[in-house]
Amino acid sequence: MDELTNDIFRSAELVVSGDKLVTPQGVRSGHLLIAAGRVLGVCDTDLALPSAERINAGDAYVLPGLIDSHVHFRTPGLTHKEDWEHGSRAAVAGGVTTVLDMPNTVPPTLTEQAVREKAALVAGRSLVDYGFHIGVDPEHPGLLASLDPAIARSAKIFMAGHHTAPTVLREPGQLEAAFAAAAEGGVQLVLHAEDDSLFALLDGWWGEPGSYAEYEARRPRSGGIAAVAKVIELVRRHGTRAHILHLSSREEADLVCAAQAAGLPVSFEVTGHHLSFTDEDTRRLGARTRLSPAIRSRGDQSRLWEAVEAGQPATVGSDHAPHTVEEKTRGVQQSPPGLPGVQELAVAVWTGMRERLPEEHPDRSAERLARLLTSGPAELFGLTGKGRIEAGADADLAFLAPDDTWMLSAGDVRSKCGWSAYEGWTMTGRVVRTVRAGRVVWDAGSESFGEPDGRWLTPADKQGGH
Repeated sequence: MDELTNDIFRSAELVVSGDKLVTPQGVRSGHLLIAAGRVLGVCDTDLALPSAERINAGDAYVLPGLIDSHVHFRTPGLTHKEDWEHGSRAAVAGGVTTVLDMPNTVPPTLTEQAVREKAALVAGRSLVDYGFHIGVDPEHPGLLASLDPAIARSAKIFMAGHHTAPTVLREPGQLEAAFAAAAEGGVQLVLHAEDDSLFALLDGWWGEPGSYAEYEARRPRSGGIAAVAKVIELVRRHGTRAHILHLSSREEADLVCAAQAAGLPVSFEVTGHHLSFTDEDTRRLGARTRLSPAIRSRGDQSRLWEAVEAGQPATVGSDHAPHTVEEKTRGVQQSPPGLPGVQELAVAVWTGMRERLPEEHPDRSAERLARLLTSGPAELFGLTGKGRIEAGADADLAFLAPDDTWMLSAGDVRSKCGWSAYEGWTMTGRVVRTVRAGRVVWDAGSESFGEPDGRWLTPADKQGGH
């Protein structure tokens, strides 16, 4: 090593040593050297001065800080059920250091000015770095053609409505205009892809669901299949980049994979809850696993796991969407869909991986988890500096103790809503420490948090560290 490189490494402010550093080249042992919120490099020999702070990761996997590209932190207007202080605490307790927040707040975030105002509300309150998906105004879908990438590079379209989705693109002309404008503006679309008109037609015949035993059947897979097919056709016509959120059925997965094989720029997300629960759980748990799209059959769950194992999804997201206990215990038609999940996401997926593939070497599972929750979303949404452990990257890290077994209780929940659909689950794996920008923001041993100085990831930030 030359003297200049040695001098750079000796400037390290923090050294993380471990046997399971999850890098782009695979899992390796070594010393991770960090300064000014950035990774200097990974070395076989500790080259830092003795004055550097040191963390011994022990047997924990050291992953890049996780990225949850699908959260609803409810600011502004819905902070009685979640806010950025609590939402970001839940995030870092789950190893998440970057989130992308959804626009369906009160008022909805449909304009560049509204995004700026939301960012001002969040500043100084977030333990995580953050960006925003702007909402698509059904009355003005053409605004996407001139969207300033310094404000947002992605836009959310709701193709179906529910309690917290006030802006739905129901008319074919609105969707056509939005896809055309997004293609012109180079905007990544993210979509809740269910066919609202199909559900309205069925409700007019059957009536709305009257019990959770019939909930999934009354919000059937056909709604998602029809909407995904429509998205694929619009992508084919306009060349728009489209990312299907919370994909729930085997048919939808097959359609998107076929579209990708045909060279179309369409991708999909699976959620922790669609991997963890089935419609049998909704019959048992009721509103706690009432989701939109609905939790589906064991066969659908198996197909989504097969997709994860094959590396087919671009992202795994939480769709963290908290509601109060009072809201979730209303009648079937009044209870809003959604559950908290950003804190549980990584350990729920890790638990599922170890249960489904017990013979697979844990290193392989850790590499897969890193791709789905770090490099995958970083690449899709242009989060330069995120999603990898290598020289020049942001020093965001999640320490996962892979063999810890523990039972999740309401007392573990950091979300403001105070409950979890995973209560009573025995988890394999625990996030024991989270580092963002080279500083500890969550320590499970002391149950302490760091400073809420997370950054709004504007393009300038995306290109250049802290």
